[in-house]
Amino acid sequence: MDFSATPIRPVRLGNMAAAAERRPDGTTIIRSIETLGPYPRAIVDALKSWAHKTPDAVLIADRQADGWREWSFGQVLAAIPPLAQALLDAGLSAERPLMIISGNEVEHFLLGMAAIWVGIPYAPISPAYSLVSTAYGKLKHIAGLLTPGMVYASDGAKFAPAITSTFAADIPLVVRSNPVDGRQNHLFADLLQTPVTPAVAAAHDAITPDTVAKVLFTSGSTGLPKGVITTNRMMACNQEMIRTALAFVADEPPVLLDWMPWNHVAGGSHNTGMAIYNGGSFYIDDGQPTPARFGRTLENLKTVQPTFFTNVPKAYEFLVAAFDEHPEARRNLFARLKLLQYAGAGLSQHVFDGLDKAAREETGQHVMIITGYGSTETAPFAFTTTWAVSEAGHIGLPAAGMTVKLVPNGDKTELRMKGPNVTPGYWRDAEKTAEAFDEEGFYKIGDAVRFADPADLSKGLVFDGRVTEDFKLSTGTWVNFAAVRTSIISACAPLIRDVVLTGLDLNSIGAMIFPDMAACARHAGLPSDTDAETILAHPAVRQKFEQSLVALAQKSTGSSNHVARALLMAELPDIDKGEVTDKGSINQRAVRTHRAHLVEALYAETPGDTIILCPRKGA
Repeated sequence: MDFSATPIRPVRLGNMAAAAERRPDGTTIIRSIETLGPYPRAIVDALKSWAHKTPDAVLIADRQADGWREWSFGQVLAAIPPLAQALLDAGLSAERPLMIISGNEVEHFLLGMAAIWVGIPYAPISPAYSLVSTAYGKLKHIAGLLTPGMVYASDGAKFAPAITSTFAADIPLVVRSNPVDGRQNHLFADLLQTPVTPAVAAAHDAITPDTVAKVLFTSGSTGLPKGVITTNRMMACNQEMIRTALAFVADEPPVLLDWMPWNHVAGGSHNTGMAIYNGGSFYIDDGQPTPARFGRTLENLKTVQPTFFTNVPKAYEFLVAAFDEHPEARRNLFARLKLLQYAGAGLSQHVFDGLDKAAREETGQHVMIITGYGSTETAPFAFTTTWAVSEAGHIGLPAAGMTVKLVPNGDKTELRMKGPNVTPGYWRDAEKTAEAFDEEGFYKIGDAVRFADPADLSKGLVFDGRVTEDFKLSTGTWVNFAAVRTSIISACAPLIRDVVLTGLDLNSIGAMIFPDMAACARHAGLPSDTDAETILAHPAVRQKFEQSLVALAQKSTGSSNHVARALLMAELPDIDKGEVTDKGSINQRAVRTHRAHLVEALYAETPGDTIILCPRKGA
């Protein structure tokens, strides 16, 4: 991209710098040389400080009818003691945490802050475990591991089947509306009227940086969810790390419009924390990056002008497609925006170019797009670029206060991390905790990286896939999972959502493609409610995938990157079978296991009509 003709919108960023030490055993230690500034013992101390400085500033808001239900810093601070007292009165403790099973809203936020205030861990759980799942297997597993002392669900009626199936009748239930029959129900509004005793102040004074603030459950690539312990220190220092890198948040309180679920660390810790820590305003976006829900995001952008906007690549894809028909949303997005950030996957070039074009048309400037990297176990901020990115997967350099270790692992370089933002382990799981750290205390995230420029550390690192996701073909040839997956998604955009790769111990790479049905329907000129089989059988859709995949095969240089066969999947991933995580990512192994008959069909000696054959050039 040519930045010479158009200026970049000014934004103050920190200086990410690091030093490397190469050991005789082949490992490399990289340390940030940026100073990590002081930070409070807990995120709620930052909330209290801003409530005294700017009591009337909006901290948190959600949609109410045609407007916003706004709570100021002062109002939030005033609500915390009675809520905290109600939690203490119910006997909640580090052994009997608070469990929140519904999504993002003001009441969820207030209960979470009240729990942290008095040292009670709370666990925000994916609503999908209650509303999408029908067996409630993950919800039951989490409840058994967590042993909650209280459960909150915004709408009791909506969550009643999951509550009745999962939780003992003597576990208190708090609802915003619609109490559940046969339960110990408490209305959230009544909790706000709880008389406050000195017990709240005593419990608040007793919290320390090591007190557990949250337990965040992550699905991982296999198995049942495990609870990542998040301490006060992790949350507080992580925000100071963010401020060190994204220095502009200290100049002006940030404004965020964000949909990311609070059971996920990006939405519930990184993004809400930016508002709390920097005196900012967090507007809860009730839209989602899906065809059915993205219209809400566009509506919300007509009333909110964010200064920092972070999202998943799919949401940016929807934005670019909608800009022409929604000029007010485009205008408001870029009006005050300092920075765009993405994470979770690579940003397709056409989306990158579309965002840049829209920014230039609205502002006459490029708005910098950066990316970052981290995990639930790192609170999550661990790496970022503070310069515009041009390569998918570029994660930048480690945050201030962090040390990372690069370990040779086969033909890859494994990343391990240490710092005050790293979890002490997993909730009530000593075995998984021990497995997660090496002999020097570095957290083994399981990802691989490479240097953007081996001769220049300042250029940062590039994500190089999972250490364990690469596989060998029957010929002994290694397949770089991340590279092949990215190439398929780029080739088939925008008609594709994700892909599962096959080929372990087989002769060639295969692809089980999960299409974006809405995009496919639009491409074929079909109504949006057309069934999946009809959409995928449409000649225009079939032809587009065939052309894209054959063109990709023609560029392949060998069996390590040649996708030889593909199958379009009409059936969505099944959360009850573990095929999709609550974050929407595909569990590759689970899909291959539960759809073994389709893998067999993919490699049949005489392929059926549904199989797309992708010959290499000259074949």
